[in-house]
Amino acid sequence: MFTFEIDDHVYLKVLDLQDAPAIFALIQNSKAHLRPWMPWAESTNKLEDTEAFIRSSMQDFGANSGLHAGIWHRGQAAGVIGFHQFDWKNKSATIGYWLGEAFCGKGLMTKAAHALLKLAFDYYHLERVELRAATENKASQAVAERLGFTKEGVIRHAEIVGDSHHDHVVYGLLKKEWQANAE
Repeated sequence: MFTFEIDDHVYLKVLDLQDAPAIFALIQNSKAHLRPWMPWAESTNKLEDTEAFIRSSMQDFGANSGLHAGIWHRGQAAGVIGFHQFDWKNKSATIGYWLGEAFCGKGLMTKAAHALLKLAFDYYHLERVELRAATENKASQAVAERLGFTKEGVIRHAEIVGDSHHDHVVYGLLKKEWQANAE
């Protein structure tokens, strides 16, 4: 399986079924932290739920339509990051991510997203990566801004989480902007 080493303590690995117990435990230990932003957190209640997600992500990876990787820190599952979908015709993708509560504030998501952006622009030769974050999710927005994304607008009532609608801030990063920041 695909593994991308970020530094001595952090790497990304495409999810496979062997990862399900660690990812499931991470979700359970971080449910209160994830619940406000991730609509799937509330319905992930048994190992089989995580296995189903991983099976789906493995199919997407095999079909070259998506990629989801575990973020591993010092050998422990810390979160998940990935491209929800590739739009090959338009050379674009949408990136999404989450971290377990115990792993927040360590710079892990910025490192992981940077690695995935490098893959997007240097390996897949995409022209655009889009990121969406709830307007109240300031931590996720800060990651986008640290990585050089441009705030492009707000989609109202973009997602239902729990009993409420969330507006999403839409960010975009173009290949030429990525290359300019890399120099």
